[in-house]
Amino acid sequence: MKKSKLHLLGTGIALSLMTSTLLHATNGDSLIAVGTKARGMGGTGIAISHGAESTLVNPALITGIEDTEISFGGILFMPDISTNFAGAPSYSSDADTSFTPEVSIAHKLDDNWFIGVGIWGTAGMGTDYSNAPAGANFNMVTNLQLLQFGIPIAYKANGLSLAVTPILQYGNLDIDYGMPTPGGIQKIGAGLAQDFGFGYRLGATYDFSSLGVNGLTVGAVYKSEIDMEYKHQITTATGPFGLALSDHLEQPAEIGVGIAYTMKQHTLAFDYKKVKWSSAKGYGDFGWEDQNVYSLGYEFSQDNWALRAGYNYAKSAVVEGRDPRLNLFNLLGFPATSEQHYTVGGTYGFTDKFSLDLAYVYSPASNKTYDISALGMPSSSISTEHKENSVSFQLTYKF
Repeated sequence: MKKSKLHLLGTGIALSLMTSTLLHATNGDSLIAVGTKARGMGGTGIAISHGAESTLVNPALITGIEDTEISFGGILFMPDISTNFAGAPSYSSDADTSFTPEVSIAHKLDDNWFIGVGIWGTAGMGTDYSNAPAGANFNMVTNLQLLQFGIPIAYKANGLSLAVTPILQYGNLDIDYGMPTPGGIQKIGAGLAQDFGFGYRLGATYDFSSLGVNGLTVGAVYKSEIDMEYKHQITTATGPFGLALSDHLEQPAEIGVGIAYTMKQHTLAFDYKKVKWSSAKGYGDFGWEDQNVYSLGYEFSQDNWALRAGYNYAKSAVVEGRDPRLNLFNLLGFPATSEQHYTVGGTYGFTDKFSLDLAYVYSPASNKTYDISALGMPSSSISTEHKENSVSFQLTYKF
């Protein structure tokens, strides 16, 4: 890369590290997709190339760039979460707005080899009931943030592309609340805990045009689990409820396949992913179930502009269990219950090299009510309503 390109890379990564903030759950605690184009198409990106932003969706698809491409953007989240239990009114979480940046760069070394680099906010969740009346919703405040840095390396020969992305993940977790006692409200919490973890993503695609079938592409991805340990966080928070859990919270392994077909100006894409929450440390302890994620996307492109739409569905990984204490923590502190996402988006190219991408994602209200009768509270259940709006933007420059 030229010196100017490296300068842009360093600037983008520095900005991302300084401004990464709380995300909110979509598919479990993970985004439906990283990158504005993919988000506008319902999260699809396993078999359709979105340029540099494909680095963390399917790194094999960075082989679709012509030379060097940089994308910089972010996501503005506006979730609306409210919970009531113990016979009290419903209170809304104040964690209702956040911004997360994304930076991706991909570079063509020669006709066969491609390399990239990127840093992304990929997952997170949390609630903030600190301003509710004293004792209401335990004045629970939770905050999980995950940031990933990756360097994809891809190889292309004929219609086949293969890639691997080593990943460094940074995460922090904070859980605080007030426990009612005969002597008043006891503050529970260990302060912010942080950790780093390592993993990888594998990607493969095949373009059937090399066999004379123009416009058809299939893809597959595998994402390894990444174990994180937030010392004293989960043990401190759950100990007063008599739960013997560890401080590990492992981002789960994922496997996915996709297919895309382009005919003239029209592209239709479909992705399927399996997210293994039940076998992930921490999430399995909290009773989370595996998710089957289905994504459908459509794109119409013409000259210097494109329009996109999509739909994403995954049954909530957070389910009602037999232990009322886990039901309480899941809905009050980690209500990752969104199931449906409707998306629209578009691109406008100001020049052949510079373009703007936009996307809007709407997740309608998901209402969950779980049993907590065994806890001896005035109410026998806890109810949470969770809906989301988010707007994504991205600037892309091709060198």
